[in-house]
Amino acid sequence: MKKAELIFIPLPETGHLLSTIEFGKRLINLDPRISMITILSMNLPYAPHADASLVSLTASEPRIRLISLPKINDPPPIKLLDTSSETYILDFVDKNIPILRKTIQDLVSSSSSECHVAGLVIDFFCVGLIDIGHEVNLPSYIFMTSNFGFLGFLQYLPERHRLKPSEFDDSSAEEELPIPAFVNRVPAKVLPPGVFDKLSYGSLVKIGERLKVSKGILVNSFSEVESYAAEHFSRGQDYPHVFPVGPVLNLTGRANPGLASAQYEEMMKWLDEQPDSSVLFLCFGSMGVFPAPQITEIAHALELVGLRFIWAIRTNMAGDGDPHEPLPEGFVDRTKGRGIVCSWAPQVDILAHKATGGFVSHCGWNSVQESLWYGVPIATWPMYAEQQLNAFEMVKELGLAVEIRLDYVADGDRVTLEIVSADEIAVAIRSLMDGDNPIRKKVKEISAVARKAVGDGGSSMVATGDFIRDILGDHF
Repeated sequence: MKKAELIFIPLPETGHLLSTIEFGKRLINLDPRISMITILSMNLPYAPHADASLVSLTASEPRIRLISLPKINDPPPIKLLDTSSETYILDFVDKNIPILRKTIQDLVSSSSSECHVAGLVIDFFCVGLIDIGHEVNLPSYIFMTSNFGFLGFLQYLPERHRLKPSEFDDSSAEEELPIPAFVNRVPAKVLPPGVFDKLSYGSLVKIGERLKVSKGILVNSFSEVESYAAEHFSRGQDYPHVFPVGPVLNLTGRANPGLASAQYEEMMKWLDEQPDSSVLFLCFGSMGVFPAPQITEIAHALELVGLRFIWAIRTNMAGDGDPHEPLPEGFVDRTKGRGIVCSWAPQVDILAHKATGGFVSHCGWNSVQESLWYGVPIATWPMYAEQQLNAFEMVKELGLAVEIRLDYVADGDRVTLEIVSADEIAVAIRSLMDGDNPIRKKVKEISAVARKAVGDGGSSMVATGDFIRDILGDHF
């Protein structure tokens, strides 16, 4: 039996790496013909610890090989990140094309008669690499770390651009868009904030255009949760085949140097002592930084509702600030015994705990899927990237979340200046934690469906098998 090697090229950011590596492990364990997955790791200037994360994530799987690429000499100016992160990333990937081309050519030429490179699996930000696949006669598949909804947006954007070739502006923020993958019309204000910036808009259009020339698209979602969008993409419509292979999750508790083992044990012991479904978890991702006045309002809301809570507060992007510093005077004393404030929290372990009853989240897709997996309902507070669209989908399309806000923005020129009041936050939290809220039952049902999807014969495992047959063809 001939063996196959697959080349994975992820975006070296934590949220992208976790699901990409987990999917690689699934493939290796599912089909003995796939004997090796080689990961090409680009040296992203603002993610210096990516290689260390990759080493940790792949350590348990000897059939995954890591090749770290050298730093490029002329990376895009780091200030571009502040104005257009999408453009920065596309430029960065383009500048890596020469070294990636040579590395891929070397891997293909060194293939033996027993083991051949069968194809490329690349992050959706790496669409510029599809041409390299064509050059070496390898199929290129896109790994979409987000969901069907975001893919639907990327499919729609080039069509909209043909009719109106310019970015969105403030006058169009209230416009409601007929995106085919959505049941409801989608307000422009919940699209990724980049669509309001000329550079970012152009980059998103480019991604949407290039997706169409891939061999197929792997989506980290399952057809049962986004059934309308899944049905839309199953109709083909002159579009690459879409494989719904999710949820692809890393559910091992992730250590972090910001939380000493003693602190971790103390936190988990405290959770063990709380009643079932009584604790509210608040966490806003690695880049979720609020201004001090907003932290004050969240603190006041927690006092108003009187619930038990764990609250991860980042005071800066590095995550090394004192989480207690921006809190109102006396808050820690007044909530002693019923609340924990920390700079970092073991999210998977907290969501998995029976004491956790609700999650106030930035709606990053990995976080959403972890919450659904463990049957913990979400209150939406999106911050950046496609999180506003995720929040809209969870609340309006799927009825799986409670709304705090759908269009809050924490980065770029469209940063939300309004402070969300303690009263508004408290109303949403009370609804979220209400045992009679039908959303709670619905989320529990979806949790069971998610587990079935990745079990033997489940929809996502069937889609994974379809992908394997597609990429290996008749050659292996």
